[in-house]
Amino acid sequence: RFLFAADDVVVPVGQDGLVANVAKYLDGQPVLGVNPAPDLYDGVLVRIGVGRLGKLLAASIAGNVGIESRTMVQAELDGGETLLALNEIFVGHRSHQSARYRIEAEGEAENHSSSGLIVASGTGATGWARSIMEATHLDLSLGREEHAVGFWVREPFPSVATATNLRAGKITESPLLITSRMNEGGVIFADGIEQDFIAFDWGRQVQLQPASRALRLVVDQ
Repeated sequence: RFLFAADDVVVPVGQDGLVANVAKYLDGQPVLGVNPAPDLYDGVLVRIGVGRLGKLLAASIAGNVGIESRTMVQAELDGGETLLALNEIFVGHRSHQSARYRIEAEGEAENHSSSGLIVASGTGATGWARSIMEATHLDLSLGREEHAVGFWVREPFPSVATATNLRAGKITESPLLITSRMNEGGVIFADGIEQDFIAFDWGRQVQLQPASRALRLVVDQ
């Protein structure tokens, strides 16, 4: 419910997930991720020590800091709703089983029955996407600032009505198009927050691609 002003400097203090959660509400403001407990938090996104905050906060206000422009993922539904994520967006069934949909990518299309799919940024490629890549050996190279996202289908099932060829790929210019074939229970959610979902039932369509917005993460130099 909080509205960020265009000239704000945003300082999440805590776990890495705080940066991912706040990123979707920003539009160009610099973000200083502060790690108050390096022995507890990995510091992938909260990379600034408490002792460095004062100097970097002043430098950020003056516009005199290094910035990483982290690519985000955008989902846009046929009804006009949009969803942004720093790590990944999930499309599937709320049970994580038996999601049915039509997938279209780079001029190819097929019907799927799977455990859903994720579309991840270069930042998210080190998280959920990484575990899928390690399990399936469907590796994609994604830079954190590269204007591209990757998609991975989870456990696609082959049958007379469903195929498994479109299992992974990189999306740059042409969006990934998903059409729901689920009578009920279809969902889309961002960055692992399942309770904050958009319903994705029969006939609804969603386009997924790199977002026009990016997270401007301050670099501790």
